[in-house]
Amino acid sequence: MDETSITLTPTDRGPNIVKGRIQVITPSGQVLETKDVTAFCRCGHSNDKPFCDGSHKRVGFDSVEGGPDFHKGP
Repeated sequence: MDETSITLTPTDRGPNIVKGRIQVITPSGQVLETKDVTAFCRCGHSNDKPFCDGSHKRVGFDSVEGGPDFHKGP
């Protein structure tokens, strides 16, 4: 991965992790601060959306690679 690459990795039972410099822009046009590694909520329960606040642990979010709700296609 070079300096300009951006990757998104869904973690088992946790957030989507984005590595690389990105901009997050709200519907109103506000640019939110991000870092080189940013965690985005997948469980829907974060109080800091679109970012992860760890709520997936409290609610028992259970999406894992190979599980019934995980992408199956090529």
